[in-house]
Amino acid sequence: MSIDTLRDEILVSSLPNVVFDGWSLQALRDGTEMAGHEPSALLRAFPGGVTDAVEHFADWTDRQMLDRLEAQPMAEMKVRERISLAVHTYFAVLEPYREAKRRQLSYLAMPQNVTLGLRLLYRTVDAMWFAAGDTSTDYNHYTKRALLAAVVSSSTFYWLDDKSDDHAETRAFIDRRLADVMAVGKATSSVGKLGSMLNFLPNPLRFARQMRQRTTGAQASNATIHMAENI
Repeated sequence: MSIDTLRDEILVSSLPNVVFDGWSLQALRDGTEMAGHEPSALLRAFPGGVTDAVEHFADWTDRQMLDRLEAQPMAEMKVRERISLAVHTYFAVLEPYREAKRRQLSYLAMPQNVTLGLRLLYRTVDAMWFAAGDTSTDYNHYTKRALLAAVVSSSTFYWLDDKSDDHAETRAFIDRRLADVMAVGKATSSVGKLGSMLNFLPNPLRFARQMRQRTTGAQASNATIHMAENI
């Protein structure tokens, strides 16, 4: 068995445990056992412990998204349609694991993990642009990814709180955000327009603060529900 297969099996088995135990060694130990592996397999799969598992969850999500996109007629779509499909597909992959994603953001909100969170976000949007057929290598390459990172990060927070049927409000929110920033080609050809578009770029400190606020609020809400259930 390859190390990637081992990691995938332990990760997928651990995700239900993350809902209750968070991204913790206990959740991973239980997941390893549920996947039918010896305890020693956990160290082989994730020698860096929880951080490695959190990073692999992001990698696994990106790969699942790309696999689904490969089955779509991307070549027949316009660039904006490809990016829109990629973003919507990303959240479709995450849908069964919404609470695990929320807990992941909580973990990445810790000061020592903010850089990791931004790196994982960059990898996700890079994968989306790759699927969309982007081949730019100049400053456009980074501008496109920075703008899409702003869309994905804000949409993630919106999606976590969305109670609408079939997440219709999230889909509408994503489309609005893409409409704001998907004039990338035009924006990058004009210094003035590019300057105004920079307002959409994710600031690392604001990104961390948003994650802490959202996840702390969710944890408080879950604690209240837990108390009510035990009265």
